[in-house]
Amino acid sequence: MNIDLEGRDYRQKSCAQSPSLPNFGLYYCVDCTIMAILTESLRKLSQKGFRPAAAARLAASLDTIAGSLTAAIRDEIPAFTASGNPDVLPQLDAHALDHLTEIHRLIGGSMQPQLEFVRRHAARRAEQHFPLEATLEAYRCSQRMVTAWMRHAATGPDALEAIDEFVRDYVNTVSTMATAEYVKRTRQLSEAEADRRSQLLNLLLAGYDESDSRVARLLRGAGYLEQRQAYCVVLTRPVNLQEMDRPPRANRLLAAVRDAFSSLNLRALYGLHNNHVVAIVSITRRLSGWTQPEAALAKRIAWPLLSLGNSVLAGVSADAPSTALIPKALREAELALDAASARERVVSYADIPLRKLLLNLAEDKVQSALPGWTRELIRADRKSRGKLSVTLRSYGDADMNVLKAAKSLKVHPNTIYARMQKIRDITGQDPTRFNALNELLLALDCVREQP
Repeated sequence: MNIDLEGRDYRQKSCAQSPSLPNFGLYYCVDCTIMAILTESLRKLSQKGFRPAAAARLAASLDTIAGSLTAAIRDEIPAFTASGNPDVLPQLDAHALDHLTEIHRLIGGSMQPQLEFVRRHAARRAEQHFPLEATLEAYRCSQRMVTAWMRHAATGPDALEAIDEFVRDYVNTVSTMATAEYVKRTRQLSEAEADRRSQLLNLLLAGYDESDSRVARLLRGAGYLEQRQAYCVVLTRPVNLQEMDRPPRANRLLAAVRDAFSSLNLRALYGLHNNHVVAIVSITRRLSGWTQPEAALAKRIAWPLLSLGNSVLAGVSADAPSTALIPKALREAELALDAASARERVVSYADIPLRKLLLNLAEDKVQSALPGWTRELIRADRKSRGKLSVTLRSYGDADMNVLKAAKSLKVHPNTIYARMQKIRDITGQDPTRFNALNELLLALDCVREQP
């Protein structure tokens, strides 16, 4: 936006002095300034005798210059011809004609520019995601041809300088207005898209009733009801969960997760959920019933999460074959994240050992069902610096073979027997029997999993 004020001071002109704009009292705006500049350019054209005498001559060549102008823009600015949107070129033709018609109306005697069509066009271009730079370049390209068109209608050299100034001011005015409207509309679209994605994310994570037609339309419009899709839920958080209370840290982690998946040919929906960064990742499981299915989505997305660094934990759900199962996948991702640690930062639900999974599912409910001897066993184990629990686990890992257990612990077999006897005395359970050993190990695991 290059507004050439040429040393002229319009700061004291309020919107009340610009009849084509609403009256905002003492408030000043950019529109006031640029409209004031354009209005003064029109007055100079009147003083030079160009207005309204040249209006008839401009009208005679208006259609011809409109065609030449759009042809020049297409030739000089590749964005218009490279666009795959079928509406871009017809709208360019209509917009060019609107500008020339407005210029002709102003030259005909009007002192009130009516440029609302510029805002409408800029908003439409923002909705089409057509680059603003191309539109502004088109305005700069038109400046040269419109100047020549108006100069050709002049009857003498007196008005030539005023014509150049008017066209320059007009182009600056419409460029400024178009930029402001494009940015405004782009921001509105971004906010609306963020709201839509947030609504979609929450809907998928919370679950929905397939009989709800409103929800079905929303999901279908977003492409989430396509056949043969696989879905995964990914939850990530810093090792120190309190860092998620800081919005900059949470946003950085969200951006890092997005970057981690950027190299994969995946579709993902990102957001924040219960103080965690969540991603719903999806991919076409197979093209048809006759094609080979793709590898499990969970396996494909687990390894990029390792790039998030040592301070980030991640949990990955198993593959879900439909959006209706995403709430279940969210629960799986939560369990996988609970199993993650600094030693194993990325955990897939499918890789969690069954015993650990059962303990996680039981959570605190199992604590009230622990045998009465558990507390005494834990106290004795702590007193022995963990030797009793280590002996039980080594004995189980050695397939209940005392000699193998003694070798792995680098102690005499009699030491193993002595510790077993001590455990038997404390609990009344014989650890050399399978059922009793399993009960003892399960009790130890439950206490270890207790928060």
